Amino acid sequence: MWRKLLASVPAFRAPKAPCRSFKSSSRRAEKDFNKELEAQFRAFREKAAAALPGSDWSPFELTPGLPPERADVVIVGGGVVGWSIAYWLKKKERVRDGLRVLVVEKDPTYSQASTVLSCGGIRQQFSLKENIQLSMTSADFLKNINNHLWVVNEDPVDLQFNHSGYLFLASEKSAHIMEENYHTQRHAGAKVALLSPSQLKERYPWINTEGVALASLGLENEGWFDPWSLLNALRRKAMSMGVYQCFGEVTGFRCSSNVAEIADDDFVDVKRIKYVNVQMPNSLEYQPVETAIVVNAAGANSGKIATMLGIGLGPKESISGIPFPVEPRKRFVYVVHCPDGPGLDTPFLIDYSGVYCRREGLGGNYITGMSPEETEEPDVSNLDVDHDFFQEKVWPRLANRIPAFEQLKVSSAWAGFYDYNTLDQNGIVGMHPLVSNMYFATGFSGHGLQQSPAVGLAVAELILDGGYKTVNLSAFDLKRIFLREPILESNIV
Repeated sequence: MWRKLLASVPAFRAPKAPCRSFKSSSRRAEKDFNKELEAQFRAFREKAAAALPGSDWSPFELTPGLPPERADVVIVGGGVVGWSIAYWLKKKERVRDGLRVLVVEKDPTYSQASTVLSCGGIRQQFSLKENIQLSMTSADFLKNINNHLWVVNEDPVDLQFNHSGYLFLASEKSAHIMEENYHTQRHAGAKVALLSPSQLKERYPWINTEGVALASLGLENEGWFDPWSLLNALRRKAMSMGVYQCFGEVTGFRCSSNVAEIADDDFVDVKRIKYVNVQMPNSLEYQPVETAIVVNAAGANSGKIATMLGIGLGPKESISGIPFPVEPRKRFVYVVHCPDGPGLDTPFLIDYSGVYCRREGLGGNYITGMSPEETEEPDVSNLDVDHDFFQEKVWPRLANRIPAFEQLKVSSAWAGFYDYNTLDQNGIVGMHPLVSNMYFATGFSGHGLQQSPAVGLAVAELILDGGYKTVNLSAFDLKRIFLREPILESNIV
């Protein structure tokens, strides 16, 4: 009845002017006015029709950029992991538009986002089967990305995926570990080959093989791609599926709590998040978002988000006093120019000294860097680059392994943050026992980008299916944090 009534509202027509002596300019102005008024009435009728039960339309104008007042799932962190989770949640929803998902990102420019400041590598050469399976699943996703992320009437996704592989070098001391990893990788289905020093020299004559006892080369599904393209593709696809985006900062939570007994006469306070407070950029205004589930995918800031819920602030010997072990660690990336460098067949080289290098484009440019010693971790209060670190630490090791790099020039450099897991440098995926409706997907310590498609799927399975279906990530559960039982990965870069 209401729809018929609204449809019967006659289109507005202004009365004809009674005097024909108006100038032509006046008639045109009147015609324009009538046309504009007619458009306003048409828009009003459309909004009125949309305001029927079940509609989200409101007659009140909201501040631009504010998140919705309610969401089924709020994802804190709009990097590649957060958007991957959002995409898979919508992909797996059982009823179209049945799940309202909100992604909150505090950096609208993404100028400090770890995703876009990474080197963009992907590899299967890990020592843990979970990491191998995550990267294999993600590689399959990336190779077939337009089957997943293409949006109708938009250009196909081009990741600029370079399949040159990873090349790990081992010394005599670490060669046996490389052999063990090789068997684990092959058993998991990864295509990897071991090379002796002579085979290495024959294949890559520009490498100095002194000190190298064994090398491991990825033959398939390894290389590097453009991180920005993947982030934008996931974001564009997820939003086309109905995911809400908000640029703002999560500043707190409103929770209910219940006391639970975990052992004889041992009680803990278990919280449940009711509202997520989102503050708008450059403003004191904030929007409380009512939600059922929160996903902490805030990367280097995920420890700060956990602290807002009191995690780690309880008595030291209690479960509530164990801090969430993820913190920002700054890493430098240097772009060097060397016309006489290795050339087009350069893989992503990882030397046992810690230095890495890969080709960047076709103009004699290369990306290089290395992780500092634990005692030399740089200041994380800014993203300033330490150029002395290149001169003193990176360049000598790089030139030793690739003699052509004795003659190079640093053309640019940048710094980015790892979401560094201080326990074991592996991802943390699952629910926290003291917050009954918060899932974590963080702590990947440098390999979150390459594993993001598979991690997003795994978290969506946890939320919607109640368990893992594709890759079992139970080993990455938070239980190991409370039991202080790290799962160690030997192939950390």
